[in-house]
Amino acid sequence: MEEKITKQRIIFYIDGFNFYYGLKQNNWKKYYWLDIVKFCLSFIDNKKQELILVKYFSAIDMNKDRAKRQNKFFSVNKQNNKFKLELGNFQYKDITCYQPKITKCPQCSEEVNFTCKSVFKMPEEKKTDVNIATHLISDCINNMCDVSILISGDSDLTPPLIFIKNHKPEHRINVFFPPKRQSLHLKNLANNIVYLSNYKQYFKESQFPDEVKLGGEGSGSFINKPERWI
Repeated sequence: MEEKITKQRIIFYIDGFNFYYGLKQNNWKKYYWLDIVKFCLSFIDNKKQELILVKYFSAIDMNKDRAKRQNKFFSVNKQNNKFKLELGNFQYKDITCYQPKITKCPQCSEEVNFTCKSVFKMPEEKKTDVNIATHLISDCINNMCDVSILISGDSDLTPPLIFIKNHKPEHRINVFFPPKRQSLHLKNLANNIVYLSNYKQYFKESQFPDEVKLGGEGSGSFINKPERWI
């Protein structure tokens, strides 16, 4: 009688905006239409490992056009019951022009200008780091998985990794860095690291069709890939 193999249980934790902007900076916009679960399964050894969940952490974009494209992406991925969306939110904060930022000042139109001191509002994503940290720690403590795989290059996520290392050292933590994103702090804490920029083929092979049918048989609803992502 064959001995039953106990598979490693794996949960992925994806820092959505860190992942998105990494692809953007790498000029991989054409890979935005990504089947997230299929992509994560590309890294799983089915004989020895089991994918429990893929938790995707993000927030609804405050730009209406981007939010529509984002909603399409969420909708097609949520059809897979292994995909779990965890949403934070955006809040406005005051930005002074001479502070380095990712948007242009409405007064001087410069990204960094040490003479202009105009103040304007800029949306800032909130709760994502806290949500990721909470789920990482909770799932580990509650024995929901044997391996946690974090997809992010944000060093702000160092504390939950330190907590897990100190309280459950046998638990494995792997860190996958999105393109153009990495952190020495996360690298030093990880059991294993992966640079996703080296896995272009996985991105190619994990794209949704240009037209995705929603629901089961009899559903007449379809979602098309956003034209700006083609």
